[in-house]
Amino acid sequence: MDNQTSNRGFASMDEDKQKEIARKGGQSVPDEKRSFSKDPELAAEAGRKGGQSVPDEKRSFSQDHELASEAGRKGGHATHNG
Repeated sequence: MDNQTSNRGFASMDEDKQKEIARKGGQSVPDEKRSFSKDPELAAEAGRKGGQSVPDEKRSFSQDHELASEAGRKGGHATHNG
């Protein structure tokens, strides 16, 4: 039996191709049907869980508070402008 991995499927694609496909999937769902757009608390909870899964030393925002502030401002502008 051969232990080589398959060269087929989503997981074998290069990262840029995976991102392109995932982005298209997200764009195909109307805003009103996206659960995070309907439930900001659910979005916040998911963000906290994602952040907690990364060790402190690998969290860029914990290392660079100015970067975190800038991201927060951009997010606020994106939310309120459209």
